[in-house]
Amino acid sequence: MLTDLIIKNFAIIENLHVTFKSGFNVLTGETGAGKSIIIDAVNLLLGGRARGEIIRTGEEEASVEAIFYLTEKHLLGEKLVAAGLDNGDELLVRRIIARSGKNRIFINGSTVTLTQLRELISGLVNIYGQHEHQNLQRTETHLGLLDSFAGLQAPLAEYRSAFATYQQLQKELNGLNFAERERQQRLDMLGFQQQELQNAQLTIGEDDELERERSILQHAEKLTVATVGGYESLYGGQQAACEKVSIVADQLEALQQIDPQLGLLAKSLRTHLYSLEDIASELRGYSENLDFEPQRQQQVEDRLALLATLKGKYAPTIAELAEYLDQVTAELDSLSNVEGRRDKLEQQLLTQNRLLVESGERLRQQREKAAVKLADKVNRELSDLAMAKADFSIRLVALAEASIDGLDSGEFYLAANPGEEAQPLAKIASGGELSRIMLALKRSVPDGDGVSTLIFDEVDAGIGGEAATAVGEKISRLGKDLQVLCVTHLPQVAAFADHHYRVVKAEERGRTTTRLNLLDDDARIAEMARMLGGSQVGQQTLGHARELIESSRALVA
Repeated sequence: MLTDLIIKNFAIIENLHVTFKSGFNVLTGETGAGKSIIIDAVNLLLGGRARGEIIRTGEEEASVEAIFYLTEKHLLGEKLVAAGLDNGDELLVRRIIARSGKNRIFINGSTVTLTQLRELISGLVNIYGQHEHQNLQRTETHLGLLDSFAGLQAPLAEYRSAFATYQQLQKELNGLNFAERERQQRLDMLGFQQQELQNAQLTIGEDDELERERSILQHAEKLTVATVGGYESLYGGQQAACEKVSIVADQLEALQQIDPQLGLLAKSLRTHLYSLEDIASELRGYSENLDFEPQRQQQVEDRLALLATLKGKYAPTIAELAEYLDQVTAELDSLSNVEGRRDKLEQQLLTQNRLLVESGERLRQQREKAAVKLADKVNRELSDLAMAKADFSIRLVALAEASIDGLDSGEFYLAANPGEEAQPLAKIASGGELSRIMLALKRSVPDGDGVSTLIFDEVDAGIGGEAATAVGEKISRLGKDLQVLCVTHLPQVAAFADHHYRVVKAEERGRTTTRLNLLDDDARIAEMARMLGGSQVGQQTLGHARELIESSRALVA
């Protein structure tokens, strides 16, 4: 619901802040007071085209701002979250038009593009009149209105589920039906990769072991000198360390009768001697196992070079090379079995197509019945809106290919006068006719398009008397469920309003400006009297205005 509208430096409006209420809000005023300017400002917030000439003379920029109250389950909340915008109970939309051309748009304080504005706000407000934002002129919405009227959400969901499955199967089949030459080329490449990786006989961790072995082979001479020399120094050579330690231990053991402390030292020395002998033995074994063969070193280098090549071509580690080999093998199996898979998919596709057509046919039959009922209901509504001779109809046309919405398209048609051939509504209806047709549709399908705020700009064009009263009554009843803003010149329409605003053009400090005032009961009667009697307003006219308001209230009570 639109709660607040703030307009600054827009055309002749200097600064206007108006609060709208739920129900039926009517806007009246003298011709040229600026009613259409207010509608133009709202249209700007809905993504209408911005023109520099709408900026008030002497100012560098104009701005239009609106606050919408959102119900807890409003679908816009999901769109706001998806767009990364703040989501709450209120939606703040602001659009700034600058003479420099640097126009800006904000939603909940964040900058958005014009495309984002149109996508996000299109479901909040519809304007019916001679403006760009005409929902009825978007033929893609017509089928949705019919489905809402007939309550076809369940069969439509069933059809869309069948359609989604059909599309997925078709996508898989198309993936198989690429050119045979391309498939063969892919098979050849994958076969080569598989053979290359299988021949390598990969072992996870092998590269680390080979790197260690290469380092040992590259430094074999140094390792030999160190290990052989160490063995000789510790044990194998003349006057080796172990021999000297053994002599010292013997001497200390011989003297332990003199001093037992020397015996303890001898025992400790023997323990360390055994450790030295073990180390010497290990050094000898290490030196004997050293491989000095140049052939082995070349084998290690070649193996590491092969692994490096494979890593550079396919994956950075041996573990990932093994995973890639599994993927290649799986794809080879898939491509090699393409004929069997194609036959299976084609059979599945035929079965799913049959289910899709059956579901679509059921939906079409229900739509055809509903189209007749909706057209009859709208025509009955139009007969009360000074369009009794008009013939509204809904045409369903079979599509060459199934779509997400069904096997057919739907479009509203209108024959405005007897004997005329019906034409597409979006192409021939005037602003006033579109407003009244939308009013009739809204009366027939209150929640058809999910929009909760309606603005009627020319709903009373070319009507009067009883037809005007019928228009007012229908809008009033529509206002029980939706928020309605209506610009009108007819007192018969204004009399039904829940809230009455008067648009006033005045001169302030030598400049023309527009104000929008919410009228109390007395001011409303005075405005209604002006609409009834023009400049000649007397007690009789005031009484007539009061009586018109009271009788209108009684009619919809």
